[in-house]
Parts: sequence; structure tokens; C-alpha cells
Amino acid sequence: MSYYVEVILPLPLDQKFTYFVSKQEFDFIKPGMRIIVPFGKSKFLTAIAHSVHQEFRGSFELKSIHQIIDNWPVVNEDQLKFWDWISKYYMCSIGDVLKAALPSNLLLQSETVISINPNAKIVKSNLNDTEYLLMDALEINNQLSVDQASLIITKGNIFKIIHALSEKGFLLIEEKTYSKYSLKYAKYVRLKYNIKEKNIYELINKSTNQKLFYEHYKQLKINSNDDIKISDFKLLKSSYISILKKMEEKGIFEIFEKEVKRNIMLVNSKPKKIVLSELQHTALEEINLKFKSNNIVLFKGVTSSGKTEIYISLIKKYLKDSNQILFLVPEIALTTQLVTRLSKFFSENLIVYHSGLNINQRAELWNELIFTNKTKIIIGARSSIFLPFANLKLIIVDEEHEVSYKQFDPSPRYNARDASIILSNIHGANILLGTATPSVESYLNAKITEKFAYVELNQRYKNIPMPEIQLVDMLEKKNKKKKYGLFSDILLQKIKLSQKQGKQTILFQNRRGYSPVLECNDCHHVPRCINCDVSLTLHLSKNSLKCHYCGFEEKSINNCIKCGSRDLISKGFGTEQVELELKDFFPDLRVARLDHDTTRGKNSYKTIIQSFENLEFDVLIGTQMVTKGLDFKNVNLVGIMNIDNSLNYPDFRSYERCFQLVQQVSGRSGRSDEKGEVIIQSNNPNNQILQKIIYGKETNFFQEQILDRESFKYPPYVKLIKITFKHQNINKVNNSSKWFHRRVYPYFKSNILGPEFPYISRIRNKYLKSVLIKIPDDYSLSGVKNIIKKSINSLQSISEFRPVRIIVDVDPY
Repeated sequence: MSYYVEVILPLPLDQKFTYFVSKQEFDFIKPGMRIIVPFGKSKFLTAIAHSVHQEFRGSFELKSIHQIIDNWPVVNEDQLKFWDWISKYYMCSIGDVLKAALPSNLLLQSETVISINPNAKIVKSNLNDTEYLLMDALEINNQLSVDQASLIITKGNIFKIIHALSEKGFLLIEEKTYSKYSLKYAKYVRLKYNIKEKNIYELINKSTNQKLFYEHYKQLKINSNDDIKISDFKLLKSSYISILKKMEEKGIFEIFEKEVKRNIMLVNSKPKKIVLSELQHTALEEINLKFKSNNIVLFKGVTSSGKTEIYISLIKKYLKDSNQILFLVPEIALTTQLVTRLSKFFSENLIVYHSGLNINQRAELWNELIFTNKTKIIIGARSSIFLPFANLKLIIVDEEHEVSYKQFDPSPRYNARDASIILSNIHGANILLGTATPSVESYLNAKITEKFAYVELNQRYKNIPMPEIQLVDMLEKKNKKKKYGLFSDILLQKIKLSQKQGKQTILFQNRRGYSPVLECNDCHHVPRCINCDVSLTLHLSKNSLKCHYCGFEEKSINNCIKCGSRDLISKGFGTEQVELELKDFFPDLRVARLDHDTTRGKNSYKTIIQSFENLEFDVLIGTQMVTKGLDFKNVNLVGIMNIDNSLNYPDFRSYERCFQLVQQVSGRSGRSDEKGEVIIQSNNPNNQILQKIIYGKETNFFQEQILDRESFKYPPYVKLIKITFKHQNINKVNNSSKWFHRRVYPYFKSNILGPEFPYISRIRNKYLKSVLIKIPDDYSLSGVKNIIKKSINSLQSISEFRPVRIIVDVDPY
């Protein structure tokens, strides 16, 4: 009888692979274990066991597995179900899901290793210079990886050299697997076994420094029952290491190493109590009641209504039964304030998980969850949905409307909000979608189709009034000469008044840099990126022109490179220009900027936020980073520098996003006892969306959006699948997209748009062209996906189109 294991490989291949196993291996292997398997001619890969079985209907010859790594699964069966759903729904390979889900250093790597053949008779005088150098290095090191060999042999092709020596029988070539995961160790100090205090004082009697060191050690031991790290002595003086070494030589102390965790857990031993207002308490009771009949609740609470306090109360309830809670946030940056707030209320283990952690931290956290089950609360960005939960019973999706929950590149292109609903079903968990500005899809699911339950909290905490919103007509201000650079007179007056009152201001401009366009006023030439079809953005602080898509950068120019004119003008503006102009108007104003350029450092985002919280700045200027869930008690003014960019973006969701953006950034104002103010600058103040924001016609806005979406066949009334064709040759992109369109048109007819170039048609020297397919409710979604898959396979079987990269995006944003 034959035995088989079906495995998932970390490759972008749309299938699982089957290998031979022995009867003993068959009985031992469990789904979710890591297994080393041969793949191709010489490579070894880390696979995840998906299932074991005794039937194989293929006609090709199977290979045997190489090695079982684990004694127990590192991926649980609920995760494997979730991976299968992600792969099928988002039309991506299961291997892509594995790579997105599992920390990369849990996947052992395979590399080619070379060594000298001990049976070979090598005459070194017959070797050329490079061969001699390589053989010499192998005699010293015993074996080298190809990468290491290429550092030694800098001239010539290392692969040809290795092949030539192998053909002569001088080298052995083999594949070895290794792990990138490494444990972290720290050095500790302790007293030597059986040494008495009397003897210690006799030994250190003549050294003041050693006496101080020993007294400090005793104090540390009084304050902690744990072993003492050597680094705990660094406050004494710079020579503490040499002092310790001398005391070690005298037989007083011994130094040893111990494994340490990488500070991924947060513990607070004295949790605070939380007190809810009457309205918050009512909303909490309503959520718990709705969960009895529906596991999905949309919770709409206006900005500053105290949603976080309700989340905390809900978490407390679920912790009583030792359940796990996943708290999703749309951005890594948002974890900073949230973790600070939540860690004050929970004594249970609280962890933070996101792509910003290094690979060892992620692996350590993964192992902690799979093997100990101590962790109860996980705060994370979208990638945390892939963690190995054992008893997940509550998922909170904060700011559920945020685009950041959508993964764009690389595959899988999932939406964490939508996927977490499936995750909740797999685990039998409840899920709370929290927001002040629901997405149109969630609003329809809650208010019209009633797929979701709905709870609303429409009053701010302590009945603080909503901020007063004022719309400023910038064209009128310009005509009346009351526009000063980028600012209206009203906004400048309000900023100065805010500073005088000891309050703070947030200014929002959804574009970084100084100016997106630098144009010659004579010939109208605009410097453009050499790799992308976009103009270069001017950054004055670095005196450079930069592409925000590929990173291409060149020095700023004083003369037009086409006609030589010095008459260059900047068009449009970014956060850098706002900052410089504001400092010109008010030199004494303390101004901080929060955008991608100022938050590149490891803790720069946290530093800027904390400094603003600590009242070290009067004004915070930022991009969308300043709109998302931040809580500043002293802000009483928000200025939106130019709302028109958001309104005019060519996308069917642009009005929805503009509405959400204004509501969210406005919500940063007046979060304590005083009513805040919001100034919105626009060249088109009569726009219907802006009018609905001013007059609070939210219900009317949603109703209009839903009617428009239904009329023009857009979500939530249809599903969208976008197929993008990508290649450096524009003809291949054009021809492949046309071929695909002709192939699928008979099935979809008027429900297919394109092929057409996107707003930016070339990025990183690759041309892009897309086909958008609309799928009404009466179509079979799985049938449509089948047609698309077969059509792509047929296209890729044509040699001319094989190099074209095809990207499938289900539910594109």
C-alpha cells in the first residue's frame, strides 16, 4: 500500500503537490507541519503539510519527502481552511498565501554549497588563477555557499568556474537547508555558587568601584527575583564591564548567557477600571444583544464618541472566558496611541503584530501563539489575520472603511476587513466593524439588506458639541485679495488665535513634497520620471526632484533643460510648501510635519505624535496620517488646505472617500470640553458633497451614493474583478489585453470595461493596461472566476504573451 502527503509550497503555483511518504511518516505527519521536499533538479523547499492520504490518480513519477522538521504543527487546521478560502476567493496561488501568512524565517531556505571532493587528485599547477583562488579558499573553509564564493572570485562568472571544477571531479555540489530564525541571547551575571558575603567583602575591600558594583547588584536583586542583565549596570560608569571582569576573575561573579524575548509582549500588572457614560453603556448593551442573533455588527459612532472605551469594555467581557481577541487597525502607525491606551486596562498578555516587526520578532510571536496560548489580545494591522489563533472569539475592525485594509502588492490582494468576516465564521467568533464613517458597502449591508446588525452612537462623549465647519471660497478670496499664498485670511487668523489661546492646530494636505509639478513658464516643459509616466515632485528640503512611484531622484534645476529659461514655476502644493509658508507668516509658531518624508526613521512617527501630544508643537501639518484615529485633547482647529484634489479624483469611490476624509479629519478638532472649528478651503464650495458635509446630511449622502452605484453597476450591487497586463513592451501589453478582451467578451458583453490604460500608465518601466469585469448578483461568481482563469491560461500558452505579467485583483480599490 502507498502513502502520500499533499503539501503547499512557497511558490506562486496554482496547485498543491503530492509526495511519497513511508507508513511511519504517514502516521506521524499532521496537517500544518513543516516538511523539507525536493523540487526541480536540485532545490529543497519548506512545504506545509495540507493532508495525508492513500490515493493518487496521477500518471507521473512522485518524489519522496526529504525531512520532517516539526514534532507538531506550526499552522493549525483553521488556518489551512482560511488559506484555502483566500486563495480561491482572491484568485491567487495557495503558495502566495503561505508566503504572506508565515514569517519568512520559519521557511527554511535551500542554498547550493560547494566543497572539495576528498577522492579527487588535484594538481594545483594545472589550475588557472581563479580556480586556484577558489580551491585555496575551500581548503581553509571546508565548504562555501555560491554567494560566499562569488565574494572571493570577483572576476569571471562564478557559475562557469564551479561547473568547470565540478566537471574535472574536483568539487562536490549539494543543496543544504538552513533557517534564518535565530534565538536572541543576553549576558547575565550571578554570584558564584556557595560564595559567602564575608568572603566577597574581603576580596573587594581595596576597590571602591568593586564595592559600588556589588552594592548595586544587591539592590537590583532586592527589586527583582529574576537574573540580572549585565546591561543593568551601565548607569554606574563606562568601565562597569572591566570592573565585572575583575570580580569574575576573583571568583565572585560568573557571567552566563540566557535566551530572551524580543519585547513583543506588553503586560500591565495594575489594570485601570473603565467608566462608561450612559450612552456608551446603552451602545455596549445593544452590541451584546445584537451578537446573540448576528455575529456581525456595524458600530457607527461619531468621532470622539468614545468608541475605544466601548471596545475595551467588550474585550473585558470576552477575556473572562479566556478567549482570544483580535483588534485590527488599518495602519501600523495607529498602534502607537492604541497600545498605550489598551495596556492601561489589561493585565493579560497583549501583543502587537504587523509587518514593521523584524522577522525574528514575528517568528517568536507566532511560536508564542501556537505553543503557549498565553496571549489573549492581539493588536495588529491587516497581516495579523493570518496568525495561529487557538480560541478566537472576538474580532474588532476599527475604522472599517479604511482603504489601508486592502493589500495591493504583492499577492494575495486581500481586504482584511472582508477576510476577517470569513475568519470569524471559521472560528465561531463575533466581529464588530467600528467607524464614524461607514463604507457604502457596509452601510447597505447593515441598513438595507440587514446582513449586518447595526448599532449607532451619535453623540460625542460628555455631550461635547461637534466642531463647527466653515467652507471658504478660495476664488472669492483671491478676487478680494484676501488669499495669502496657500492660506485664506480666515485660516491664518484662526491659527494665530489658536496659538494665543494655548491650543493646537492640525493642517491637512493630502500630498507630500513641496510641489507636484515644476514647469517652465516659457516652453511649458515639465521634468518627468525616466521610469514612470508622472511628473517629478519638487522637494525643496533635499533640493531634489523625486518620483513618488519608483523613487527615481535627480537634483533640482534652476534652468529649464529644454530651452534654458530660468522662469520656472511650481504648480500645486504639498505639505512641505504648507510648512514653509506658515513659518514665513508666523516665525514664532512651532510647526511639525507628519508625512512619509518625515517618518522614515524607526521611531520617527511615534516621536512626532508624542511631541505634539506633549504640547511641544503648536501646529501639525500632515497627509492622511493625521486623519486616522488620533486623539489630541488640545486641538481646537483643523484646516483642510485644498479639498478639491480629493473630490476630483477619477474613481467611483472618490465622493465616498472625500466624505469620509473630511468627517475623520474634522473629528480631530474639539475633543475635550470646547467646541472645535474646521476650515475647509475649496475653489468649488457649492459642490453637493461639500454641502452635505456642512449641513450634516449624511443619510441623504448614503442614499444618493447607493442609487448611483445601482444605476451605473458598481459595488455593492456588482462584484468587480480587475485584470491588469504588465510588460515593458507597450505592444505586448496592447495585444495581450485585446486578446483577453476578445476571449471573455461573449460571456460578459456590456459588463466588461476596457482594455484601457490607468491614470498612470507606466510604472518602473512597465506599461499597464486593465480590463474591468462587473459581475451582477445573478451571475455565478465561481463560474466567472473559472472563465477568467481558463482565458488567462489560454493566453499564457501563446509564446508571444508568455512574458506578460497578469495581475488579477478581486474587489479592487
